[in-house]
Amino acid sequence: MPALVNYSGDDNFYSGGPFCSGDSGILLSIGSHVDIYCPARKRARISGPLVVEGSVFEDKRPSIDRLPDECLFEIFRHLPGGRERSASACVSKRWLTILSGVRSSEFYRSKVPQGQSDGMNVDLASNNTESISQDEDLAVECDGYLTRCVEGKKATDVRLAAIAVCTSRRGGLGKLSIRGSNSDRGVTDLGLSAIARGCPSLRFLSLWNVPSIGDEGLFEIARECHSLEKLDLCQCPSISNKSIVAIAKSCPNLTALTVESCLNIGNESLQAVGKCCPKLQSITIKDCPLVRDQGVASLLSSASSLMKVKLQTLNISDCSLAVIGHYGKSITSLVLSGLQNVSQKGFWVMGNARGLQTLASLAITSCRGVTDLSLEAIGKGCPNLKQMCIRKCFFVSDNGLVAFAKAVGSLESLQLEECNRITQTGILNAISNCNSKLKSLTLVKCMGIKDLSPESLMLSPSESLRSLAIRSCLGFGSTSLAMLGKLCPQLHHLDLSGLCGITDTGLLPLLESCEAGLTKVNLSHCVNLTDEVVFALARLHGGALELLNLDGCHKVTDASLEVLANNCPLLYDLDLSKCSITDSGVDALSCGVQPNLQILSLSGCSMISNKSITALKKLGRTLVGLNLQHCNSIGSHTIELLTENLWRCDILS
Repeated sequence: MPALVNYSGDDNFYSGGPFCSGDSGILLSIGSHVDIYCPARKRARISGPLVVEGSVFEDKRPSIDRLPDECLFEIFRHLPGGRERSASACVSKRWLTILSGVRSSEFYRSKVPQGQSDGMNVDLASNNTESISQDEDLAVECDGYLTRCVEGKKATDVRLAAIAVCTSRRGGLGKLSIRGSNSDRGVTDLGLSAIARGCPSLRFLSLWNVPSIGDEGLFEIARECHSLEKLDLCQCPSISNKSIVAIAKSCPNLTALTVESCLNIGNESLQAVGKCCPKLQSITIKDCPLVRDQGVASLLSSASSLMKVKLQTLNISDCSLAVIGHYGKSITSLVLSGLQNVSQKGFWVMGNARGLQTLASLAITSCRGVTDLSLEAIGKGCPNLKQMCIRKCFFVSDNGLVAFAKAVGSLESLQLEECNRITQTGILNAISNCNSKLKSLTLVKCMGIKDLSPESLMLSPSESLRSLAIRSCLGFGSTSLAMLGKLCPQLHHLDLSGLCGITDTGLLPLLESCEAGLTKVNLSHCVNLTDEVVFALARLHGGALELLNLDGCHKVTDASLEVLANNCPLLYDLDLSKCSITDSGVDALSCGVQPNLQILSLSGCSMISNKSITALKKLGRTLVGLNLQHCNSIGSHTIELLTENLWRCDILS
């Protein structure tokens, strides 16, 4: 035993006493007076403190996490490329936060020593990072328009920080959309600031319903993202004029601005944008109570490049429309909606100012100032107007519509919706007086239209009208259809959806008058139509027919399918929802020549059963969409078989 204790070698036993600070051996007690020390031979499998008989030995190995944030910041900005930064960001939330705080301009880029080629392999631990930097520069130039959209629960500061770090190697984001916010950990100014620092090439920013983002986040965007071209803000109550002014001053390339339901944005923002953004082409302002005449007038008088203007639900008066009429020389598209404080005088002055010479599209909704007099003035003041849409303007009557049609020499599309003073006389006279250029006419829920005696009107036909849509005009009947047929012999598109009063007798003369051949026909919810109309369509226009919608025409039966199958080779979209179709009709359709049929809807056809599976498989060779919803006689097993066989077809069941 003494020989063993006194043995001198690598495995000597030592009596208790102080050890050096770097020792990592194990202390064992084998008696009341003897302590034995065993030096470690293998790497420890645990890194935590080791406790032996009440003694604590802490793990004193050096760790980078013990460094303060300032040191980690300096280390991270020397990382050679985007891959290394992305990998480092995955280590911990702290590292991600620090990395997202490094601006793109702050990353260290050293020069390659002389004598080394551009294509060399760069050591990640060295400072020679020029070749990687060159790759990143190419990414900025060639692939810098990356797009990301975060919504709902995914919209958090951590996700935005990760996006900022991980996309930097490809030049950063070009477009970012944030829709909604996480209720517990929503997007704040911190997340938006991370995007600004990591993605200076950002061109498009859209924020919808993010109340936690305020001016600080947009201040950082203004400081870093000088290439911003489009800004879209909706329901952002914490954003005020201060940040919009900063954006306007720092982003001279801004071409489009949308501000909707932002309660703290007003005149000051519009004034700054008009003054500092000479490239502005599109502006949309909706439901912002602080926006008044002063802001709109300043913007319109300063922005000489403005082409698209939308003003909706604002507290502006006649003054704003007068400025639009005088200074809007570059405006091609104008939308005015819910302007309750604008009178007839405002619209009359806008038309008579004669500044809207290039206006091509005009939409007016729920504006009580639109009357017959102001509508005629608009027609005279906009000689190049091609598209006109009037919705819920209750003071417009037949006289104003006809006067407008005569004054506008280039009108191609006219849409009237819920204009209840418009009657059949006004519509037919407008068609006849549009100088042979009107191509499309749409009437929606115009309750003033009723059948009149055809002898009371002497009108010339329109050779230019190609598309006619009359939807949910309950007073429109068979006599009106017959007269339209005589006025519109060159129709290609016909939409009569929701006209419950029309019958086969009224529609057949219109179908017979269409000389050019109908290609798209929508007869949905025309409940009184029968197979006779389908027979006439197939006979007169079968060679040109491409789309047919018979949704809700419950009097249409299998006989129509057999005729369509044999006479309409170009048909690609067929809707037979809630028709009286059985298995025999589906089989007849599958036996016909249908090389182009891509979309077929049989929703609500309760008489179609599992027996149609063979016919549906045959039709499925060309189908990309099949609607079998509410077909209660088709079992789930049949649906599964169809799904397996028609693998490229989207089946709704």
